[in-house]
Amino acid sequence: MKKTVLITGASGGIGYVLAYRFAEAGYRLVLVARSSDKLQQLARELKDTYRASCMTVTKDLGVESEIAALHKELLEQEIEVDVLVNNAGFGLYGEFVETDLEQELNMIDLNVCSLTMLTKLFVPAMVRKGTGGVLNVASVAAFQPGPLMAVYYATKAYVLSFSEALENELKGTGVTVTALCPGPTQTGFSDRANLGTSKLFKSGAMDVRKVADIGYNGFLQGKSVVIPGAQYRLLTLLIRFMPRKLVTSIVRSIQGKA
Repeated sequence: MKKTVLITGASGGIGYVLAYRFAEAGYRLVLVARSSDKLQQLARELKDTYRASCMTVTKDLGVESEIAALHKELLEQEIEVDVLVNNAGFGLYGEFVETDLEQELNMIDLNVCSLTMLTKLFVPAMVRKGTGGVLNVASVAAFQPGPLMAVYYATKAYVLSFSEALENELKGTGVTVTALCPGPTQTGFSDRANLGTSKLFKSGAMDVRKVADIGYNGFLQGKSVVIPGAQYRLLTLLIRFMPRKLVTSIVRSIQGKA
């Protein structure tokens, strides 16, 4: 029987590429995002390329009732999720006193609450079966405070901390948990976050396919944390030995306007 992977934020970026990787590996896919047209197009591509079985679900995962409805729908169709990919999320650039509160609360709902609720709903069944996996898309932002994106960095710190703790709790159950922590990546993220004027993305970004491939392979290997790019692995190591205020000042400089 084919295994099933549920991918949130599948209509673009890392989630889009991961859908291709899981389809190539023979998984049945449940693709979730807000954009119905983009999901339908992706499903057609995967069916044409890999003859993949794809179910598309249009939901706003920043809304708790939508998450509950997704879970109920899969239960009613007797679809068991073997792998959960929590990829949906967005950022917001700007000084906290000037950024929009509603957008930031929506960001917390999607980046933190949605990821937590989906994991709570789908992981217990994996544990009962003795097999499964969770791939949470965090960020190198998780390793330090992020002036000019204060709330976003904080949400990703949560994702990393939550993933590492859950990975420890689930040892011996047959269920793995991996946190993928990419640096700047060539997706639509920078546009959504209004990062067009920031030095962070103007200095270069990794190819999304490379990032997704590294994350996918790390997940298959059962790694708890995957950081694509040697420069970012070195960065996350160095900041452990640097004064926190210095780290924060450096991040502020990097994220300033070009």
